[in-house]
Amino acid sequence: MWQRLAGFVLKFRLPLLVLLLAGTAVMAYYASKVELSYEANKSIPLDNLKYKDYQQFKKLFGEDGNLMVIGVQTDDFFKVDFFDDYVQLNKDLKKVEFVENVLSVPFAINLVKNDSTHKLTAGPLFKGDLKQQAVLDSLDRLFNTLPFYKGLLYNPDTHAYMMLVNINKEVMNTARRIEVVKNIMTLGNAFGKKHHVEVRMSGLPLIRTIMATKVADELKLFLKLSFILTALILFFFFRSFGSVLMSMIVVAIGVIWSVATIVLLGYKITLLTGLIPPLIVVIGIPNCVYFLNKYHIEYAKDGNKTRALVHMIQKMGIVTLFTNLTAAIGFGVFCFTKSSILREFGVVAGLNIMFIFLISFIFLPSVLSYLPAPKTKHTSYLDNRLFRALLNGLTALVFQYRAWVYAITALMVVVAVTGMLRLRSEAFMLDDIPKSDKLYTDLKFFEHNFKGVMPLEISVDTKKKNGVVNLKTLEKLDELSKLITAQPSFARPLSVAEGIKFAKQAYYNGDTSNYSIPNQFDIGFLAPYLRMKGGDANASKEAATFTRLVASFMDSTRQVARVSVNMADVGSRELPILLDSLRPQVNAIFDTAQYKVTFTGTSVIFLEGSRFIINGLTESILLAFVLIIFCMLYLFRSWRMLIISIIPNMIPLAVTAGVMGWAGIALKPSTVLVFSVALGIAIDVTIRFLVNFKQELPHNNLDISATVKQTIHETGLSIIYTSMILFAGFMIFSFSEFGGTKALGWLTSLTLVLAMITNLTILPALLLWMEKSLLKKAQKKQWTSPADEEEDVDIAKLGLDDKE
Repeated sequence: MWQRLAGFVLKFRLPLLVLLLAGTAVMAYYASKVELSYEANKSIPLDNLKYKDYQQFKKLFGEDGNLMVIGVQTDDFFKVDFFDDYVQLNKDLKKVEFVENVLSVPFAINLVKNDSTHKLTAGPLFKGDLKQQAVLDSLDRLFNTLPFYKGLLYNPDTHAYMMLVNINKEVMNTARRIEVVKNIMTLGNAFGKKHHVEVRMSGLPLIRTIMATKVADELKLFLKLSFILTALILFFFFRSFGSVLMSMIVVAIGVIWSVATIVLLGYKITLLTGLIPPLIVVIGIPNCVYFLNKYHIEYAKDGNKTRALVHMIQKMGIVTLFTNLTAAIGFGVFCFTKSSILREFGVVAGLNIMFIFLISFIFLPSVLSYLPAPKTKHTSYLDNRLFRALLNGLTALVFQYRAWVYAITALMVVVAVTGMLRLRSEAFMLDDIPKSDKLYTDLKFFEHNFKGVMPLEISVDTKKKNGVVNLKTLEKLDELSKLITAQPSFARPLSVAEGIKFAKQAYYNGDTSNYSIPNQFDIGFLAPYLRMKGGDANASKEAATFTRLVASFMDSTRQVARVSVNMADVGSRELPILLDSLRPQVNAIFDTAQYKVTFTGTSVIFLEGSRFIINGLTESILLAFVLIIFCMLYLFRSWRMLIISIIPNMIPLAVTAGVMGWAGIALKPSTVLVFSVALGIAIDVTIRFLVNFKQELPHNNLDISATVKQTIHETGLSIIYTSMILFAGFMIFSFSEFGGTKALGWLTSLTLVLAMITNLTILPALLLWMEKSLLKKAQKKQWTSPADEEEDVDIAKLGLDDKE
C-alpha cells in the first residue's frame, strides 16, 4: 500500500499542494473567528445530581459567582479625607456599566424604631455633615454597635474593610466582563494610589477574568516561543534554511487547522484548548524530523533524489502514521469522558494530531520533489561526532553492561513505587496561580480578615409555603449559622435570620444584646414593625434595598431559605471532609422528615468538577493504554514485541509519578493530564525503533545483534533529535504563570527524556534478551505486518526529472 501511496503523492504533488493550501485558506478564515470561553462549571456533567442541585438553586436565587470584593486595611478609614474619597469610590463604581449594586460601610443601612407609626424605618446610617470629624466619629461608634455588618463589611480586630460589588450575571459569560472588571480595578487602584494604601481585590468575576486573559496571552507567547525554539533546534540539526522553513510551514498550517477546528466544532478557547496550537507545533516537528532524516539517509546511499523520496514515504509513512495515531489516542480518549472541557480538548487535539500527519505526508514529499537535492553540508549532521560518540556509548551499555542497565532500572522503579505511595489528590481554585501573584495574595488577605470569598450556598427547603418565616425555622437557621461560624474556614453566614435579628435589635432601640432571634413573647410586638417603611424619599430607597436584601434569602413562596457563606479556598481534599463533618450536625438541627438541606454553590461544583476530571483522566489513561496495546499488536503481530514495547514506556511514567510523590506534587487535573499526554507521545519512539528494527532485520540475514546495533545508530539520531525538540517544546510550558500548565511542561519533558533513555537502552536490551525466540519467529516469517518493507515503486512512472 505504501509504495502506491508514495507514487500517488509524488505523481499528483501539484494538485495535492494546491488543494492543501486552498483548504488552509478556508481554515484560516474560520480560525480568525475564534473566541475565548468565559463560562464556568464546564468540567461537570450536566446530568450530575450536584450540578442539578446547583441549577435549581440558581433558578430560585440567581447567580452566586458574580460578586467582586474590594478590601483595604487602614487605621484611618474614618478620617474625613479618606472616608469622603471612599464614598466617592462607591459612587463611581455604581456608574460602571453592568455593576448592579455596591454594598459597603458608607452606604450601610440602619433600622430605627418609630413608635408613632409602629414601623421600622430603614435609612442610611452615615448621614449628616460627614465633613465634620466629630460627626464621623459618632457614626463610627454607632456602626460598631451593629453586629449585622461585623465580619461582612469590616473586621474590627484587623481594621480591614470590604466592599461588595455585584456584577450583572448576564455579562459574566461574555467578553464584556473584561472591560467591566478592568474599569473596577482602575477605580480601585486609583483610590489606593491617592491614599497610599494597598487595595485588595478578589472574587470569582475577577479570578475568572484574569485567568481567561492570561490564557489568551500565554497562547500567543507559547506559539511564538515554540516556533522560534523549534526553528533554532532544526537549523542546528539540519543546517538548512529550506528544511527549517518547510517544517515551520507544516506546523503553521497545523496551527491554523487546530484553531479553525475549535471554531467549526462550536467550541471556544479554554485553559485546555488554549494549549493545543503550541502542542501541534511540538508534536508536528518530529514528523518533519523523521521524514527529513530518512530522506537524507536514503539520499546518502546512492545520490538518487527520487528513490530517496519514494523510500522516505514507504518506510516512514507507516511510522509517522502510527506515531501520530498513538499520540492522537493519548489525547483523543478524553472525548469519552463526561467532562465537557476534557471532551472538547480530546476531540480537537485528537483530530488535529491526525491532520498534522496528513499535512506533513502531503506537503514534505511534494515540496522536496521540487527542491534541489540536499548538499553535503545539509546531511553532515548524520556524522556528528558528538552524537556518534553518544550512540557508541549507548551501544556499549546495551551489549557490554546490560546487567547494570537492568539493575539501575530496577532501583529506579523501586524508588518510583515508593514515591507513588506518597501521591495524594488535591486541587484548589487558585492552585494554578503562583503564590507571589497579587491575585493569590489578595485572596489570602480576604481569607485572613474575612475568612475567604469563595461562595458556598446552603438551601433549606421547609417543604411548605411560608415555612421560612416560621419562628421555629428561623431559630433553626440561626442555629445553623452559629454552627457554620464556629468553623475556622467559614465566614459568618447571611440568611433571613440575620435580617430578623437586625430588626429585633432595632425594636429594642439598638441594644446589641438583643441581636437575636425573637421568642414567642417578642414576636407578637415585633410583627407589625417588620413591615418597614421610609421616613423620607432617600430612606424609602434604603428601606426598599434592605427589604430586597432580606427577600433575596427566600424564594418567592417563602418555602426555601438560602444561607450564603463565604469560605476559604480549602481545596478539594479538605472541603468534602468539612461538609461531611457538618452533615450529621445539620441533620440534628433540621429533621430530614420536615426539611431538605442541600450544600451547593460554586465551591461545591468546583470540588465535584475536579473529582470528575481526575476520574475521567484516570479512566482515559487506562483506555489509551488498551487502545495503544491494540495498535502495537496490529503493527507487530507479536505478544513478545508487545511486551518489549510496553516496558520501556511504563518505566518513565512510573518514575514521573514517583517524582511527583517525593516532590509533594498533588494529583489534580493538570498533573494527571501528563500521563496520558506522555504515554501517547513516548510510545512514538518505541514504534520508530521497532519498525526500523523489523525493516532492517532481513538485510542483516536475521542477525538480531547486528540489527539492534544498526538500529541504535540509524534511528538513535532521529530519536535524540526529536526527543530534544519535544523536551524543549514542552519545557516552554514550564514558564507558564499557571501552576498546572507549568507542571504539565516539566513533568512531560521529564517523562519524554526518560522515555528516550529507556527506548535506547532497555528496549534494545530486551530485544537481545529475547534474541532466540525472536529469531525463531523471524525464521518462520510470523512477523508479516503493515510495518514490513514492500517492493519499490517504479520511479520511472512518476514523471519526475531526477538528474542527480
